[in-house]
Amino acid sequence: MKIYRQTIELAGTAGTDVHEVTGQVAQVVAEAGVSQGMVLVFTPGSTAAVTTIEHESGCLADLRRLLDRLAPPDGEYAHNLRWGDGNGYSHLRAALLGPSLTVPVVDHGLGLGTWQQIVVLDFDNRPRSRRVIITVQGQ
Repeated sequence: MKIYRQTIELAGTAGTDVHEVTGQVAQVVAEAGVSQGMVLVFTPGSTAAVTTIEHESGCLADLRRLLDRLAPPDGEYAHNLRWGDGNGYSHLRAALLGPSLTVPVVDHGLGLGTWQQIVVLDFDNRPRSRRVIITVQGQ
């Protein structure tokens, strides 16, 4: 069994950034030379998440509206009272979606659906550089 790891960096703004990384993940899978297995996409930190979605403007607008209803930026959060950094909503959004995603590797490629893309979401209220660790395991 082979394990191959690569890290990418993403620059964020002070809003809900959605970084589409499907091509970058596919490139890492190709470099790994694995025909069957899995790829784990993970972002360290408590204010970012990884998921899949159809990366099109309507879906992204709907996702942002949903997140604004579930964890509004102007809501009252105990985290903000303790730390004063105003990003309590960012932590909740990240916790809801989670920091990682596992995708099967099938015949040297990603086993994604036709309209399914991998995205990294940066929820923090200030610009950040996000590290994304991509780990391929298989044969």
